[in-house]
Amino acid sequence: MFWTLELASYLEDAPWPATKDELIDYAIRSGAPLEVVENLQELEDEGEVYETIEDIWPDYPTQEDFLFNEDEY
Repeated sequence: MFWTLELASYLEDAPWPATKDELIDYAIRSGAPLEVVENLQELEDEGEVYETIEDIWPDYPTQEDFLFNEDEY
């Protein structure tokens, strides 16, 4: 399983919190690439509810990860 920013972006508008099956259903209905669906299918399914994309991809970059000074613009 691998994630990229592009693949993860397809789940930004997902109905969080969601289960694995709900995320797979959302990915299919929203037309996400097959890689997104495959990555979701590889998740261990223990009936867990995922609150955010960070629960699926712990290294998902947040606003704090970007060196961007809003005061300059």
